[in-house]
Amino acid sequence: MHLRAPSIAPGVQAFVWAVVFAVYVWLFMEGIGMSTAIAGIIGALVGAAAFLIVRIYGNDPTRRERRRTSP
Repeated sequence: MHLRAPSIAPGVQAFVWAVVFAVYVWLFMEGIGMSTAIAGIIGALVGAAAFLIVRIYGNDPTRRERRRTSP
């Protein structure tokens, strides 16, 4: 029997990374004494940036890029 991990869409992966990183930043800012509102706003901005970065630059390392052949 061969078990393998399920396939997860890149958008879902980017969203999960963004949420985890945003919560991490928010908790860190709460820990150092920053106000809850400012920490929430910065956490949301960092989460949005993380989503975009992972969505744009994240790729599957097992996928091969296609080579273009010149006509």
